[in-house]
Amino acid sequence: MWSVGLRLSAARCAACLSVLDGEERARSDRFLRAEDRDRFVASHAALRLVLAGFLDADARALAFSTSMTGKPELAGPEVGRLRFNLSHSGGHALVAVSTTARIGVDVEVPRPMPDALRIARAHFHPREVAALAACGRAVEAAFFACWTGKEAFVKAVGAGLSMPLDGFAVAIPPAPPAILEIGGLRAPAAGWTLATLAPAPGLPGAVAIEAPCAACALRRLRPDWADRLPGP
Repeated sequence: MWSVGLRLSAARCAACLSVLDGEERARSDRFLRAEDRDRFVASHAALRLVLAGFLDADARALAFSTSMTGKPELAGPEVGRLRFNLSHSGGHALVAVSTTARIGVDVEVPRPMPDALRIARAHFHPREVAALAACGRAVEAAFFACWTGKEAFVKAVGAGLSMPLDGFAVAIPPAPPAILEIGGLRAPAAGWTLATLAPAPGLPGAVAIEAPCAACALRRLRPDWADRLPGP
């Protein structure tokens, strides 16, 4: 996993835009706020930079497609070589890469959640709701740990909105991160690793990997990472 800072100068944002393809540029143009557009452009340029480093390729030349459920995948000459996922929130992004297993990542800027238990009761697994209800004053932090873990798993599976959030359960802090059950069964959950990430102080994140006891490392792109992008 790579933690990426997305607050860039105008010149670096322009460098990021120059490596994106037409589809990515069209998506960036649909953002109403310049701040959101810049973060989209920067996060997708960072994804290209990380993947290009793995593949010894030109970041501009990478091609992407989407699965039946909308999950991005490599296309063209690099098809099938890597599994990857991207998440960004606020001024931070996380890029996750695996050479062998499905992988998903999520990061969320925390915000006040006075209705955390109400949201959990409406959408989460009963085991998670019970654990969150026992967290007392720590319920908001535990909620975001639960949320990022669940989002990371859903993104790794690639099921999108078709997977109900109450159909599987993750552990709630202070318990160690883990996927506890999937579809009411513990056996499938044992084939997954769930790990928490802290890309920045107070910023919760999580990664889900379809492999038992998988090792994962969090790295950080240097603040001047956009200067390493290939020129137009």
